[in-house]
Amino acid sequence: MKKAQCAASPAKSETPSSKRLRPADSPGTTSPAGKDIADILESIDKRLSSFDARLSLVELLHREFKCLRESLEFSQQQVETLAAENATLRESVKCLTENVTQLNRENKKIKETVIDLQARSMRDNLVFSGIPEAAGEDAETTLPEDTVKNIVFDRVHRLGPIRAAAGRPRPIVAKFGHFKQKEHVKSRGRELKGTDFSVNDQFPKEILERRRVLFPIRRGFIQKGSRAVIAVDRLYVDGQLHRDPDITPWLY
Repeated sequence: MKKAQCAASPAKSETPSSKRLRPADSPGTTSPAGKDIADILESIDKRLSSFDARLSLVELLHREFKCLRESLEFSQQQVETLAAENATLRESVKCLTENVTQLNRENKKIKETVIDLQARSMRDNLVFSGIPEAAGEDAETTLPEDTVKNIVFDRVHRLGPIRAAAGRPRPIVAKFGHFKQKEHVKSRGRELKGTDFSVNDQFPKEILERRRVLFPIRRGFIQKGSRAVIAVDRLYVDGQLHRDPDITPWLY
């Protein structure tokens, strides 16, 4: 009867001490819930560490940005200053350019005035070329007697330094006392065509160079049937002054 009662009696209940001694709750072990919390806390800690690092990077970038902004503002001020100085310099250069242009125009006018005065001073002169030269000669007596008879000269002399004996004789320049006499002798110059002698007006060097430019152009107009005449350093075609900036720049 006791055995039956023992068999039928309920299982022995756990005491508080037995609960504390369960393997799952023994020291050195962690429950699954506690482990999950620890993992979460560790993850949060890592994220906070990462956030701190990023925050430090943001602060560094902010400082660098601030430095860049200050540098940019300084550069902008420098650019504005340079722009103002550049505008002033441009205005100065513009004024200088205008002054130089004006000075060039005035210089050209002065130069043309001097050339014109030189040409006028030579207005009564003729240049005789091809006349033999002798040592100690009197230049006036070397001119053709029939040409200079009854003609008054202010001065007669050879042009340029003495040349070698075998060289071409220096030309003779004669300044006439009367313009009409000079024109009369000049008109006889065509009789010397085909000889080694020639008679021409005297001009300054600049005008001679201009005439050399105009001669072939004059010849071209004549071949086309036009009437072309050179007067000092100007070319007239059919009575009209021929203007061409590329050919006659001294007229502009």
